[in-house]
Amino acid sequence: MNNKVMIYFENSQDKTEITYKLKRLVRLSVEATLAYEGYKNSCEVSVTFTDDEGIRKLNNSFRNIDSATDVLSFPLFDYDGSDEPPVDELQNMLGDIVISLERATAQAEEYGHSFEREVAFLCVHSMLHLLGYDHVNSEDEELDMRRRQTAVMEMLGLAVK
Repeated sequence: MNNKVMIYFENSQDKTEITYKLKRLVRLSVEATLAYEGYKNSCEVSVTFTDDEGIRKLNNSFRNIDSATDVLSFPLFDYDGSDEPPVDELQNMLGDIVISLERATAQAEEYGHSFEREVAFLCVHSMLHLLGYDHVNSEDEELDMRRRQTAVMEMLGLAVK
């Protein structure tokens, strides 16, 4: 990959240990999504690890939904996923990803796969939102996003068997 990807990590929870392995998994998930999408610009992404209470507060503040969720995406650009946003040296931040590690742990157990697979999936899902994709407006959008997620997870070797 010839583009430079800066990832800024923040931890605002104390229920799950943040390891080098976890940060590396997130980095690989971000890079795989960018590679799959053919994204060529250097960019920056912020990733915050939180718990259910932390993500519930954000979900309530920004979406008026007073409940916990697994991941929130805060894109800094509003653009079609097929065109890269205008990015220059000073303005290359794609946006913020907030992952509830508490929810990721519960969902991994519920779905019968690893915590690592769940975190990677949530990261890929969120990156697609940062790149302009959505899944709430139509069934076609949802199918397109699901297809992209599956392809990236396969690239990572983490596809559901």
